[in-house]
Amino acid sequence: MAEDKVTRSRKRRKSPAFPEVKGKIVEAIEMAPTDAGYAIGIMFQDRTYLCFDVEPFVMVIPELSDWKTGNWKEIKRWRPVQS
Repeated sequence: MAEDKVTRSRKRRKSPAFPEVKGKIVEAIEMAPTDAGYAIGIMFQDRTYLCFDVEPFVMVIPELSDWKTGNWKEIKRWRPVQS
């Protein structure tokens, strides 16, 4: 029955912009494990460095649905809960 569930589009979140690095030339990109996850770093030719700390998390999306007809029908969806 789960395969009959309707695919829902999610609102696209606005991505953060990094205007300070626009036009810079990339010299190297690295990824390294950290205590909390991973770090992704970008070294530019002018020796500036942009780093992204990536931490794993869990997201739970509570949803109440009706399957009485054999087809999925959303009744209510709550805001996602993130760890």
